[in-house]
Amino acid sequence: MTPGIPALSGKVALITGASSGIGAAAGRHFADEGAAVVLVARRAAQVEEVAERIRKDGGRAVAVPGDVTRPADMERAVATAVDRFGRLDCAFNNAGHASAGTLLHELPDDVFDRTLDVNLRGVWNCLRAQIPAMLESGGGAVVNSSSVAGVRATAASAPYVAAKHAVIGLTRAAAAEYGEHGIRVNALVVGGTDTEMMDALRSTTAAAAGTGFGSQGIQRRLADPVEIARAAAWLCSDASSFTTGTALAVDGGRTAK
Repeated sequence: MTPGIPALSGKVALITGASSGIGAAAGRHFADEGAAVVLVARRAAQVEEVAERIRKDGGRAVAVPGDVTRPADMERAVATAVDRFGRLDCAFNNAGHASAGTLLHELPDDVFDRTLDVNLRGVWNCLRAQIPAMLESGGGAVVNSSSVAGVRATAASAPYVAAKHAVIGLTRAAAAEYGEHGIRVNALVVGGTDTEMMDALRSTTAAAAGTGFGSQGIQRRLADPVEIARAAAWLCSDASSFTTGTALAVDGGRTAK
């Protein structure tokens, strides 16, 4: 990385879950670091607002309303990146869905299905759409959002813990399969972060408010979304060129204890 040149200068990045929280922060940060960004989220009006703000600040951004659980939506998002900006260099697969406060045997099937569909199948759908575009252009970098729940049981629901463990396994499998083709794939072990989703968790269960979400890390606080975005940007940049197949903890020390 050349001093004075933004870390993602000239790159094209796709970011999911980009209407708020970590995804929106990543959209802004990636654009500030020189990337053209394709922002994907279910909430069309909100994700367009994020893209418009980036454009007003001088960045390049396009919003693509879409649901990571739908393969066609992810194919459309990748096609938009290629059509608008010529290729796809990197992706931050960040969209997620969480619940907490209900015991495993009391969870209805639809909660299990939704949790696995968004957090695991969503990453699967993203990778299947993104990798062909990266193969076509000779390589790329993908970052998948896992969680502290991806390496240990937390206050989150059992399906969320299972899904986030699986994201790390999927990340490592993809890294092994595509490393020789110049594609790096890494995961973030994200700690409790001050987002809309965290607000919802804390409002639905007192247990989530008091344990596991920020209070048990060494730093004893929630992350600001941009702190997670910076880690994702580093993994997407050439500065991390010898890093693949890893699960990088960005958790305020939660998994160090």
